[in-house]
Amino acid sequence: MDSFKKFGYLDHDFKMFHLVDRQRKDFAFHYHDFNKIIIFLKGNINYSIEGKNYTLMPYDIVLVNAGEIHRPSVIDATDYERIIIYVSTQFLYAYKQEDYDLNYCFESAKKEKSSVLRIHSLDKSKLYQVCLELEHSFSDEAFANELYQRILFLEFMIQLNRTVISQHINYLDSSIASTKLIQILDYINCHLSDEITIEKISACFYLNRYYLMHFFKEETGYTIGNYITEKRLLLAKSLVQSGCPVTQACFQSGFKNYSTFSRAFKKAFHTVPKNAQFIN
Repeated sequence: MDSFKKFGYLDHDFKMFHLVDRQRKDFAFHYHDFNKIIIFLKGNINYSIEGKNYTLMPYDIVLVNAGEIHRPSVIDATDYERIIIYVSTQFLYAYKQEDYDLNYCFESAKKEKSSVLRIHSLDKSKLYQVCLELEHSFSDEAFANELYQRILFLEFMIQLNRTVISQHINYLDSSIASTKLIQILDYINCHLSDEITIEKISACFYLNRYYLMHFFKEETGYTIGNYITEKRLLLAKSLVQSGCPVTQACFQSGFKNYSTFSRAFKKAFHTVPKNAQFIN
């Protein structure tokens, strides 16, 4: 059985990278168990996220929620430059209050059904200036730099959310997308707590089960079974981190047997479910 490829290991609340690929590179579909922000700077790139494809322009901001399968497709040999920020879902939960939620930008992207923000004159904005200062802090060794870095990151997230809330953005429409795949993904994600079988999905969308399995693997790189399992594990992790009892999280995320759930959880996150609050 094929398995998901989980890329990037986050052992801090957040990490930042400035990457430039000067040769054309192929990327496989993959996912992370943390949120990801990409500030696209240069290149000729189509970005695929959960069945939707976006043609990027310089200074577009790409928001990838934890568990969303994605990959960039490099069109030609033009330098591919971007700033990438990994941010722990648990870190964002810690800064959720009645009057603010740093995870708002990610939730808004899901609500708008678009993962790409196009912000007018981003390169001249306070948001981008804070981003550059945050990047510089990773190579700085000045007094209390770790504390200063955290303050800058919080300011970056505040500025990003303020920009989204003020609606000084455009949510980019997907340029090319498989409507059928998006419908299937939506169906799965809306029914994670229910029993989901290939037979049910194929009947719902009037597809031959063998065609469905081939189609899904061809479009996403993953089998339907593995996609469902990984999504359920990420949902269970999120539920426990938000205070849900472990047993309740197990069944609420669609697992029928606690032992099976516990083994799968430990294999995926290298700890038992009750310790989910300590996972980034």
